[in-house]
Amino acid sequence: MTLPIITADERLKETRGIKGVIFGKYGIGKTSLLWTLPSETTLFIDLEAGDLAVEGWQGDTITPRTWQECRDIAAFIGGLNPALNSDQPYSRAHYGAVCEKYGDPGKLNKYETIFIDSITVAGRLCLQWCKNNPQCSSNKTGREDLRSVYGLHGQEMISWLTHLQHTRGKNIWFVGILDEKLDEFNRKIYSPQIDGNKAINELPAIVDQVITMAEIKGDRNTISNLTSCRAFINHTINPYFYPAKDRSGRLDMLEEAHLGKLMQKIKEPMENRNRNLTYQIMAAQDTATTTTTNQTTINKTTEELSL
Repeated sequence: MTLPIITADERLKETRGIKGVIFGKYGIGKTSLLWTLPSETTLFIDLEAGDLAVEGWQGDTITPRTWQECRDIAAFIGGLNPALNSDQPYSRAHYGAVCEKYGDPGKLNKYETIFIDSITVAGRLCLQWCKNNPQCSSNKTGREDLRSVYGLHGQEMISWLTHLQHTRGKNIWFVGILDEKLDEFNRKIYSPQIDGNKAINELPAIVDQVITMAEIKGDRNTISNLTSCRAFINHTINPYFYPAKDRSGRLDMLEEAHLGKLMQKIKEPMENRNRNLTYQIMAAQDTATTTTTNQTTINKTTEELSL
């Protein structure tokens, strides 16, 4: 047996999917992003029962109601994990049981994108399941042990997210609520609305793209008849302090709030990979000039997004 090395040509020819999460406040239009995706190749996993925004959308839908269903669907989509024991979720035994339950996994071949709305509700279902798990009760009192509950919740959520992330041939998009709070200095801070800190802290490292869908306010003096528009914020360093990450290196800081066009741009060949690997130290005297230039660029991009 030889070492299973994947050559560069083989790696470049391999079909890969984009794994990402989109956060935004209530009502910003996250679920409506389904309208920007081809219905015949998109599977909508509706955890919120909030499909009123996409009433009339012609794609297929799954509506899980329990955490066990969420795990089974993830196993059915992502296949088996050969590294796990038979008594663990996503193992060979679990995958076999799920295939007996749902039928031939080949029925999923027609789907290129899995749209999961929302990771916030998935976290709630997971938390409720953990609270009812016998291992989260105190041996002495029999009462609920919150430390065990949140420990198990973190493990379950990370395992679920990681298993879906390893579905190489499909695009996996999670949607979630973004909370806005004030810290002790009365500054705005933004955090994903997911129960438990472990999933919040590790999610950005699991997915390729972290995107905030937000309202971008324009400059009334430079943009006629425009005060704001919706946009995707994609860069970690952004003037709005929203959570964001672009592993592809192909996206601008602001992009049109159109998920289909965004995926096309991510999959485009990159002509000059080194363009994003140049870092310069900004001199103190250039700070004011750079800030003005950045604001001008934001205003111009906001105007373009509105067209």
